[in-house]
Amino acid sequence: MTIQFQPSSLEASPALVLNADFRPLSYFPLSLWSWQDAVKAVFLERVNIVSEYEREINSPSFSMRLPSVVSLKEYIKPADTPAFTRFNVFLRDGFACQYCGSPEDLTFDHLIPRSKGGLTTWENVITACSPCNLRKSDKLAEDIGMLPRHRPFAPTVFHLQKMGRRFPPNHLHESWLDYLYWDAELEA
Repeated sequence: MTIQFQPSSLEASPALVLNADFRPLSYFPLSLWSWQDAVKAVFLERVNIVSEYEREINSPSFSMRLPSVVSLKEYIKPADTPAFTRFNVFLRDGFACQYCGSPEDLTFDHLIPRSKGGLTTWENVITACSPCNLRKSDKLAEDIGMLPRHRPFAPTVFHLQKMGRRFPPNHLHESWLDYLYWDAELEA
């Protein structure tokens, strides 16, 4: 099947992917599929189309509007615990250095340095900017008066989702708004 489209408009047409309970699979990063993946999932009958863009794709024998929101037909159980990744550490810490608050040039730091037996765990790793990380070096934070703003902890999936809502993606299509931030307070 040959599909004709306007390339400039299609790249800006991702589909929001909802679980079978109509909640996003993830908030940060927001669960988005390219228009190609969304159309493929429709044809493979893995998703239901919840909302569509005005844009259409066409082949000689078929035409369809691009899905803007799809929901999975089968529920995927969310992970009980989040993965320990650099990104999730940054997200837990609000994308800010835990020593000075800077959002620039972020890396991570071991409160108890690895050279002193510190482990790479949620409870020992924090977000730090490069200047603070270099200043602390392989010393204990308490010894040089560089105490973190918050004690590190192992976050829950819920905590990371809550933090992710503070950093909305650059592009939010109006058809997605009914499915995002559904637990936010309603305006009076």
